Amino acid sequence: MNKIALITGASSGIGKATAKVVASLGYNIIITGRRNNLLDSLSDELKQQYSIEIKTLCFDITDRKATFESFESLPENWKNVDLLVNNAGLASGLEHIQDGSFEDWDRMIDTNIKGVLNISKIVTKIMEKNKTGHIINIGSIAGIQVYENGGVYCASKHAMHALSQSMRIDLLKFGIKVSEIRPGMVNTEFSEVRFHGDKTRAEGVYDNITPLSSEDIAEVIRWIITLPPHVNINDIEVMPQVQANAFYTFRG
Repeated sequence: MNKIALITGASSGIGKATAKVVASLGYNIIITGRRNNLLDSLSDELKQQYSIEIKTLCFDITDRKATFESFESLPENWKNVDLLVNNAGLASGLEHIQDGSFEDWDRMIDTNIKGVLNISKIVTKIMEKNKTGHIINIGSIAGIQVYENGGVYCASKHAMHALSQSMRIDLLKFGIKVSEIRPGMVNTEFSEVRFHGDKTRAEGVYDNITPLSSEDIAEVIRWIITLPPHVNINDIEVMPQVQANAFYTFRG
């Protein structure tokens, strides 16, 4: 049987691009997200292009009960996940800490930290039993650098960075690899979500620069999972050429 990959937040952006790369490598795929129509469309596309099987699970990863029930709904032979890509995540709001919204803060903490824990709890128990597996966490440069107005988002991605490091230690003796990818600016729905649907403001983030694309990050994932079994990429930071770090971007 083909290896099985589970990709969260696969309805768009990095998750969708990753699903295409993983499908091209012959994995059977479980794609998850909150927009069932987009998951179904991606499933149809991949089935037509590759000789693989796909399962779609539509749920909100912040809902622990729904996460567990959705996974349990899978046939038994689909539960032996070989590759988990923890991609689902978001930023919400961009204000000074004294002006921030509790709703935005809860949304980021529940998605970026608790959501990762919800699905990782399920999959790591399976990988532990099977004594094999690979987990790739999609972090951010915000996981090691903080910036003005991004306090809670940065805190949530610092948590992802810490989780990735501690998971690597906890799971080492079970033959499970853990990798973290920390991208810089990537042109996805990220900014539109952060600005609550304000497309004009979101587009302004990428004025006069060429940011990374979802496909760029998916290609990094391809490289990581096609390395020899004895090689693990603990963490890797990826930037567009015009960006040095969270503070310095050259706009021409």
